[in-house]
Parts: sequence; structure tokens; C-alpha cells
Amino acid sequence: MLCSVAGRSENGVNQADSLQFDLETLKLATMNFSDQNKLGEGGFGVVYKGVLSDGQLIAVKRLVTNSGQGIGELTNEVSLVAKLQHRNLVRLMGYCLQAEEKLLVYEFLPNKSLDKFLFEGEDHRRNCRGLLYLHEDSRLKIIHRDLKASNILLDEGMNPKIADFGLARLFGNEQSYGNTNRIAGTFGYMAPEYVMKGQISTKSDVYSFGVLLLEIVTGRKCVSIYGSNPPTDLITFVRILITIEASFCISSLNPSCVVLPDIFYFIWHTSIDLAALGWRKPDTSA
Repeated sequence: MLCSVAGRSENGVNQADSLQFDLETLKLATMNFSDQNKLGEGGFGVVYKGVLSDGQLIAVKRLVTNSGQGIGELTNEVSLVAKLQHRNLVRLMGYCLQAEEKLLVYEFLPNKSLDKFLFEGEDHRRNCRGLLYLHEDSRLKIIHRDLKASNILLDEGMNPKIADFGLARLFGNEQSYGNTNRIAGTFGYMAPEYVMKGQISTKSDVYSFGVLLLEIVTGRKCVSIYGSNPPTDLITFVRILITIEASFCISSLNPSCVVLPDIFYFIWHTSIDLAALGWRKPDTSA
């Protein structure tokens, strides 16, 4: 079934020498990638629920066969995520490269992604813990580059775990920023300096986290703000609201997100600092 099980060092970094699954094992687990087992679909491929012979539940991401980005995503994810271990990161169990199939195997999380529960006020503090681990607490410094509600999965206890490291970048311990000519990610979550100049840093992820906070607080998607003429994005919407009287701003909050008026300004202005002012963004340890 699995060529070998990765060892784990005392500092929580996995030794990912061999995590290869056999293709027939994954076909059997997913009922030959049956639509009945389909959990979701994205730009890189389809995710299926699977059951191994010992009864263990897994999630299998089947990357698009003819996608050049797909093989790059697989290589990136295996090389980075298999070396990490944190309660707020989705655990990568292995991969398979056989018969033109490109498959990633993860722990199964039964409650899908945060965007499905965005209107129920999920605890965003644990998302920040996972982000802090990537940026500072792990032996490796990793910039996720695609942090968003649909890439935060929820376990049986509704605890959030950051997923999908296909676009992630590894930084050196002393490296504070980098540059890229390939701008990839999700519109609305990407920091201005990344979109316009290709600059990447831990603050790029903090910007995305700030947008996520605004989505939770307002109950609105970052790129689907209607009711204005013309329709606008969430950041612009919030910038306009922040200039209006407090009572109107409070009425714009997500009604299912329990927020006391006394701490409204703290949450609102913190979100603004994180998401709207790129050059003033704090790091995740602040």
C-alpha cells in the first residue's frame, strides 16, 4: 500500500524520503475515482474521499493529467508539506505518480472548507496559529501564497487546518522577501505589491488573512459585493463603510458573527490594517 512511512523528528519536521502510494490501492479506496466519492473540484483537479483497506479515511487529490501546473504543484506540495507537522495544517500522507496519474493523499477532514461555514462565525485565531507556524515557528519559512476560505479545511471538531500548498514558496531563514514573474493565486486575496510588482513576503499571507477576517466579520465574499453601482470588491466596500457613522457600520456586520459593539472598532480597524494598507501590514507574531 505505502512504500514506507515517513519518520518524524523531535522538532516536528517529517523526514519525507518515501511516501509513495500504489495506484491500485488508491483506485480501490476511491471506487476507481467514482463521482459518488467526489468531494470537490478546483483549478488543478478533483478531490475524492477514499477508504483504505484498514478502514482509514483519506482524501485524494487527482491532478489534471495534461496540466503543467499540476506536476509543479505536486512536486512543491510533497517537498514542503510532508516535512511539516502542526495541528492547524492539513497532513499530507503521500502521493502517487503512476500511469500518467498525479495524485496527492491527505488526511480526511469531514467538515469540508471554511467558506461553506463562513456565515457561522468560525474561530479565525487558529488559522493565524497555522500561519505563524509556517512563517516563524517551523524550521522552514514558507509563504503560502493562496490563503483563502476554501483552502481552510475543518476537522470533526470544527478545528481549522490550512491546505493546498501548490503555490507555496520556501524562504531562507534570513530571507524577508522574494520576487516572481508568475503571479498566481486568487483575485481579491492577493496583496497589492504581489499583484503589481511580484513581491512576496510573509506580509503577503497576512494580507490574505486580513481579507479572510473581513469576510468573517461582514459575511460577504471578497469579490462578490453587490448592491452598489457598479459592484465593488470587499476592500473598497469596507473603505467606504469606515468613513460612515458607526451605527451603519455595525449594521453591516455578519449577523451570525457574535461581536459586541464595544469591540467593534478593534476588529474592524485591525482588519483594515491587515487587508487594506499593504505597506503597514504586521507579521503574524505581532
